[in-house]
Amino acid sequence: MSKPFASSGDTAAKTETLEVIGDGIWALTAEGDPNVGAIEGEDFIVAFDALATPPMARRWLEKLRTQTEKPVKYLVLSHYHAVRALGAAAFEAEEIVASAETERLVGERGKEDWDVEFGRMPRLAEGSEEVAGLTWPTKTFEQHYSIDLGGKRGTVELSWLGNGHTSGDIVAYVPAQKVLFAGDLVENGSAVYTGDAYHRDWITTTLDNVAALDAEVLVGGRGRIAQTREECARAIELTRDFIGRLFTTVEKVKNSGGSIKDAYQAARSELLAEYGKMPVFEHAMVFDVQRAWDELNGEPPAIWTVDRDHEVWNRLTS
Repeated sequence: MSKPFASSGDTAAKTETLEVIGDGIWALTAEGDPNVGAIEGEDFIVAFDALATPPMARRWLEKLRTQTEKPVKYLVLSHYHAVRALGAAAFEAEEIVASAETERLVGERGKEDWDVEFGRMPRLAEGSEEVAGLTWPTKTFEQHYSIDLGGKRGTVELSWLGNGHTSGDIVAYVPAQKVLFAGDLVENGSAVYTGDAYHRDWITTTLDNVAALDAEVLVGGRGRIAQTREECARAIELTRDFIGRLFTTVEKVKNSGGSIKDAYQAARSELLAEYGKMPVFEHAMVFDVQRAWDELNGEPPAIWTVDRDHEVWNRLTS
């Protein structure tokens, strides 16, 4: 019998915690649910990622308002996935900033991703009836965009560092305090979702570029906040380890003439001891293996649809 589909069986509420990670820098963590953050400017806020729905975003903003009443001027989207973007309306931001590639992906597959992600993670679709439509950036850039925080606060540096979790992911770095919001390019205490990824690029140049920022505090897409330079390096290497072992295992099975179901079973077995108790492990493994298999065939990330989701899930887990 197939396992419960994706995260449909994960119904337990998660505790959301507001964490102060710098002078005027905050993160919201939620026991393995998506992390988000905020950076204080002289008279405005830069928010990093939006959560999945306006009600969920408003709950985050209510916590943030215990720290600052400044308005959100910039909402930065790390990438196009629905659980990061569809709560944007709650912020009433002047600018929604993303990479140009993320804007392209919203147009190409944003509606399909919306349907798919709320089906995979229904608990994160709380208040989805308030989502009026896709979230479109108002400001895009190719590789780098700098936001001046005003006064003596320095800047927020937004950068595209290479293909990874998607082809459009960006990070937000505060050089004055060495704080990095890495989005889903880095996970720290969570399994890694690679269903739309470029595995080879991610584990080489892209994570090398993330490491080169030499952050002392790192907020990944899910999991714990890394609070020292050593913890930051460890989070990056854990992410590299998961993706590298996943991809290598699938490649070995494929090259030996095995099936994709064989590859799924081998990859799950390879990673289970270290990562099996982490959030989204069972959810991610199916989609990760399918994407790794496709990449080994030289194919770009295919668009996930509801039908494709369930077909792949049933084929690999039954």
